[in-house]
Amino acid sequence: MAMRRRLGWTAVVACMGLSVAIAQGGCRKAAPPSAPGVGSGKAGTASGEGKSLRIAMIAKSSTNPVFLSARRGAETAAKDLSAKTGASIEVVWLTPPQEDGQIQAQRIAQAVNEGADALLISCSDAGKVTGAINDAVARGVPVMTFDSDAPQSKRFSYYGVDDRQLGEDVMSELARLLGGKGRVAILAGNQNATNLRRRVDGIKNEAAKHRGIQIVGTFYHAETPQDAAAEVIRVHNAYPDIKGWAMAGGWALFTKTLLTDLDPKKVKLVAVDALPPQLPYVEKGLAPVLLAQASYLWGNVGVTKIVDKVFFKKDVPELVTTDPVKVTAETLGAWARQLRVWGFPDVPEEYLKLK
Repeated sequence: MAMRRRLGWTAVVACMGLSVAIAQGGCRKAAPPSAPGVGSGKAGTASGEGKSLRIAMIAKSSTNPVFLSARRGAETAAKDLSAKTGASIEVVWLTPPQEDGQIQAQRIAQAVNEGADALLISCSDAGKVTGAINDAVARGVPVMTFDSDAPQSKRFSYYGVDDRQLGEDVMSELARLLGGKGRVAILAGNQNATNLRRRVDGIKNEAAKHRGIQIVGTFYHAETPQDAAAEVIRVHNAYPDIKGWAMAGGWALFTKTLLTDLDPKKVKLVAVDALPPQLPYVEKGLAPVLLAQASYLWGNVGVTKIVDKVFFKKDVPELVTTDPVKVTAETLGAWARQLRVWGFPDVPEEYLKLK
């Protein structure tokens, strides 16, 4: 049985800085032989003078702001841990511009061929990248997943939310906002993404508990803000009596389109993610609840765990799940300030001043 560790939000915030304390815990088996670079240093010490560690980071899409947030977290961890260890730790960004599992598989092979010491990946299509992950591991390059897993692969650890539970939470909040009745739609992103399929399953499972909730359909789309917003408008034109949206991701909220095209008195949205461009949807009442993933920590914790495994020779749990953060009008100020601490320069000043 895989070893699992769950991180509550308070624990995650308490471990910010280098985030090293997050990477403690048990593991399913002893670590395999380390990759070249920092991994050849003395286990359990912080002396890495003259050594290097190149971590290839392959997210789903370089145009999706949540993955740019993860990149920022990864690069911050690399900088901080370089100072701590004396080693040169580098994050090499190999994310394709758009979601494509086949291109991700090619980038994995590219990273290995170019001498990467470890890989950190969010999988667009687990079926298309599992073979490439296994090949990398066979060549001595450890692989960690975040956000969207490849559970049948030989990756050593996954970090992210429990996606099925997250989907249930989205629908539970939406049903509460609608008084337990109304026609709703599901915005679902990439149909091939394991994490999104699990969220949709959770949304549907929770909806079945509310007799007054009727799902008109599940709608997939390219994961860009423009495509997501266009799909919402298209569906609303086809089903003008929709009262709510259960959004497996917050793609559409990175544009201002829905703020002008939807009436918060007639429709409510509950979505995953709460980055700065999405916060006005909370303020205006169109999305009274956003369930934020700490996407910055996808990269920050991911790099920290890789360093712990390769350099410090520590055991790393196979599964580490973390809770989403409920962002509402009441918590908007605290969340905005957390985003600013994480280095987001575009947090609106008016939100930072909220209690």
